[in-house]
Amino acid sequence: MRQIIVLNPHRLVFGNGCLTHFVSDIIHRGVRRLYVVAASQVSRLIKDSLSELQSAGIEIKLDETVKSEPTVESFIDVLENVREFHPDTIAGIGGGSVLDVAKLVAAFQDNDQRIQDVFGIGLLSGRKTYLVCIPTTAGTGSEVSPNAILLDTADNLKKGVISPYLVPDAAYVDPELTITIPPKITAETGVDALTHCIEAYANNNAHPMIDMYALEGIKLISTNLKKAYDNGADSEARAKVLLGSLYGGICLGPVNTAAVHALSYPLGGRYHIAHGLSNALLLPHVMEFNLVAIPERYADIARALGIRDELSGAALAIKGVEKVKQLLIDCGITVKLSDLDIPDDAFEEMAESALSVTRFLKNNPRALTKNDIIEIYQKVY
Repeated sequence: MRQIIVLNPHRLVFGNGCLTHFVSDIIHRGVRRLYVVAASQVSRLIKDSLSELQSAGIEIKLDETVKSEPTVESFIDVLENVREFHPDTIAGIGGGSVLDVAKLVAAFQDNDQRIQDVFGIGLLSGRKTYLVCIPTTAGTGSEVSPNAILLDTADNLKKGVISPYLVPDAAYVDPELTITIPPKITAETGVDALTHCIEAYANNNAHPMIDMYALEGIKLISTNLKKAYDNGADSEARAKVLLGSLYGGICLGPVNTAAVHALSYPLGGRYHIAHGLSNALLLPHVMEFNLVAIPERYADIARALGIRDELSGAALAIKGVEKVKQLLIDCGITVKLSDLDIPDDAFEEMAESALSVTRFLKNNPRALTKNDIIEIYQKVY
């Protein structure tokens, strides 16, 4: 059995109301200057917590400038503000985009590297600033992963920084913070998390130590996502989807994702399609493409998706793909690329961009050619 390295936050707190632990822990640590990167729509959810920290004598700067799909330029803007404030602790509170920016500015506050020089794996030199992540969506799993993604507008492609220094020191995963997420975002981020789990299990680097997280994440998300989509106030469904998302985040470091993510990057980079939606559109078609390479693994995925058929191998795996397609329909994800103003004559250029995302493609259980990628885009069209 090959070696594997799993890095998680030193302190990982999960459960309804656990934001109180964030407050008490920050006070106990003796934090003096706290920089908070937060999504503007969630500020009201943390207002009382921040007031309590201020009452304890902690100086706080709240930054609500980060939008979805952050760029290199927007990251640099936040970094300049961080360096001016010079905090001893940085907290990211929001969806994956907010958490990714918080992780990066914590690493770059006292770092003279250029962001363009650390895209890739293991190139970041370190991090001195204490880092906290608090997710408010059930999608990216960024609160426990070593990954951070930015859009590089120089070539309209999303790029990742992967480093153990980006694993937060502490994560507080509170399902109550996800209650107000609109149905559309609930669905798209939930399928993003499901994709992490499926691609971690159907992966050239799959490992028994991670398989258990991947399969359990698939079960939790596939069973509860429609419930959370239909009724955002269903606290049990919200908690289970968020736990599945966390499991997907744990999968990202040691195993990571594969072709779905590689093919989704041009959609986000060139056409600014939300990451979760991009993955959702591509997931069943990439699964169909991969089935012949590892049918038994996809059969396991089908069972985790709740298929109770007596079939096995490829026949059962196909049932799993059908289940994913139905889940997308049930959660209102019925659009195609043609609905998103993406011209079909762009597929060749998109395929070339996808082929450059080798850190994902090398994990895919079946090699893809340029023509294979174009055919998948055509199926989604």
